[in-house]
Amino acid sequence: MPRPSVPDRRAELSGLEHLRLLADGTLPPPPMNVLMGFDLVEVDDGRVVFAATPSERLYNPLGSVHGGFAATLLDSAMGCAVQTRLPAGVGYTTLELSVNLVRGITAATGPVLCTGRAIHVGRRTATAEGRVVAERTGKLLAHGTTTCLVTDLES
Repeated sequence: MPRPSVPDRRAELSGLEHLRLLADGTLPPPPMNVLMGFDLVEVDDGRVVFAATPSERLYNPLGSVHGGFAATLLDSAMGCAVQTRLPAGVGYTTLELSVNLVRGITAATGPVLCTGRAIHVGRRTATAEGRVVAERTGKLLAHGTTTCLVTDLES
C-alpha cells in the first residue's frame, strides 16, 4: 500500500503529532522547507525550533541575506507553534505578519535558530511570537509576531 502524502496524513493527526513526524523524518519535509533550507529540529506543545544556515544564494543586491529569509523563517516557526495546539482536521493560515530585522545576516553569521511560541490559540484566531538568533553567539537577528486564522482543513 502506498504511503499517504503529508496532506492526507495531516487530517488524521493533531498538529503536534504531525509536526513530530516531520521533525523525526517519518514524514518528508514540506517543499518550502527544502527550498529555503529550513530544518524542524524541536517540537513541543506551543513551541517549535527551526535551524537554517544562510548562504550567498540568499543574498540581495547589497551583499547580505535578503530580509525575506528571516521573515519566512519566522512565519514558518510561529505558524508551526500555533499548529502544535490544533486538533486533527484543523489548520491555520497567516492573517498578519510583523517582522523586525535587528541585525544583518550574511553567510558569515553561520547557522541560525528560530524559535516560535504560541501565545493564544482560540477557535477562530491564534497569535504567536518568534525570535531568530545566531547559533554561535546567541545574538538576536530578528523577531516577530503573527496572527493566524484557524480553519478546518476541508475549507
